Amino acid sequence: MSQPESPLFANATILEAVTRQNYPAATLYVVATPIGNVCDISLRALHLLSLADVVACEDTRNTAQLMTRYGLHKPLLAAHQHNEREVSDKIIARLRAGERVALVSDAGTPAVSDPGAKIVDAVRLAGLQVSPLPGASAAISALSASGLVHDRFYFVGFLPSKAGQRDSLLQSLPAVAATLIFYEAPHRIVDSTLAMLAAFGPGRKVVFARELTKLFEEIHRCTLGEAAAWLTADTHREKGEYVVLIEAAAETAEDDQLEAKRILSVLLKECSVKQAASLAAQITGQKKNALYQLALQLKGQVSDEDDNQ
Repeated sequence: MSQPESPLFANATILEAVTRQNYPAATLYVVATPIGNVCDISLRALHLLSLADVVACEDTRNTAQLMTRYGLHKPLLAAHQHNEREVSDKIIARLRAGERVALVSDAGTPAVSDPGAKIVDAVRLAGLQVSPLPGASAAISALSASGLVHDRFYFVGFLPSKAGQRDSLLQSLPAVAATLIFYEAPHRIVDSTLAMLAAFGPGRKVVFARELTKLFEEIHRCTLGEAAAWLTADTHREKGEYVVLIEAAAETAEDDQLEAKRILSVLLKECSVKQAASLAAQITGQKKNALYQLALQLKGQVSDEDDNQ
């Protein structure tokens, strides 16, 4: 395998680890690039970019500058939201000719609120291989630093630009029991935040992550009732791309009951009623006595079904 062009591979052990993996030809590689800090790129991504025959990119000027900073020079193919269908045919032709094609966006992971999904879809429908090279993601970076504790998240992405459509979408989300993740442009952040306040109420926690990984990175958590005042207190806060995270809705007693039934149904296949209730209590944090009674009901239902068969 050829040596990468980038001078960053000084460590022989790392170089060996990177080059040991096979990077087959006739494959579309979905490559994550930095969301701000140029150092946030993986060694695998640099190596693959050095091997690629062509780089399909959202903006050829931005990607050319980025590649130059890594000491890489490759043919570039414009692949943006206005030409995804057309450029897919060109990429498929190159792949069928045995080329490696790298797909990048201006920042972060392609096809996540960025161009790329239609290209990947077309390549897969053509029966060709697609391989991801993971890396920077504004949504995941913001979530990891938010402190919003929940085991589920729901990525919304950019809200509609029209107020009516935006408000309609927001009104459908207050009961979602998952951390909500939005992207927003600086010139719309105040209006969108006021719309979120109307949809979710003043008590819901919100996290604003602005200019992630850059010099003026700022991550702020407050309630939605306090959010507009914070945003307008400093004019610099209406600059830079935002990730906005909204606290998950509290799970209702009905949700808890459904989850308890699901867990008990699984446990009862292998455990006694008493054991299932004890384990379910440890898993859910619900009271063991109540779970024991629920387990008896579920066990009785299973017995009845068996008798009727």
